[in-house]
Amino acid sequence: MIGYTTVGSNDLPKAKAFYSELLGEMGCSALMDLGRIVLFGKAQGQPMFAVCTPFDGQPATVGNGNMVALAPGSRAAVDSLYAKAMSLGAASEGEPGERMPGFYGGYVRDLEGNKLAFVHIG
Repeated sequence: MIGYTTVGSNDLPKAKAFYSELLGEMGCSALMDLGRIVLFGKAQGQPMFAVCTPFDGQPATVGNGNMVALAPGSRAAVDSLYAKAMSLGAASEGEPGERMPGFYGGYVRDLEGNKLAFVHIG
């Protein structure tokens, strides 16, 4: 159902480096780099994650209530992605742990304040 999700950036080279390292942990790479937007994923035609400078030329801002959840496939992978994000300069929004039966997640803010969740359900 999801084609891609997007977060905004005011420093695209810095964001591209952050997400290249972070999403590389999930086997993803930059599949499309169109100058103002970079789309990361495993293959064309599968869901992707994008980072971009806003089309309208205005500063990128963080949405209140917006979050992108990434599912790396296991609790150990959630822990690994959380640790990787923190090592890249992310801010913690909640260390990995079971939030409710069968739902394990960790939460961070990227370098520009966009909220990410790393989750494993099951």
